[in-house]
Amino acid sequence: MIARDGPEALDFLFGTGAHAGHDTSTTPEVVLLDLKLPKLDGLEVLRRLRADPRTRLRPVVILTSSKEDRDLTRSYELGANSYIRKPVDFKQFVKAVQDLGLYWLVLNEPPPA
Repeated sequence: MIARDGPEALDFLFGTGAHAGHDTSTTPEVVLLDLKLPKLDGLEVLRRLRADPRTRLRPVVILTSSKEDRDLTRSYELGANSYIRKPVDFKQFVKAVQDLGLYWLVLNEPPPA
């Protein structure tokens, strides 16, 4: 699932708005979150995910082009599990996302449901 902005991401994950009635038990195992989302930035999306018991423990990986130390620090303060700067080269970007999937979906041990 790809959300185009912050509110759409939250609606999908919480089964609200345009995604009302969506079965939230089938939400992603890991959330890849860009900080520069339209309408509601990634830091606010992260804050809301961590504030809700349904998504508090869901792994969230910040995948962003931001090189600001304050974004990095704030992401971890709000509970990000990882912070990765997007490679500029598209092939490197695709490889990074594949490696992320391997780690978070195959190697990582999530908390019990």
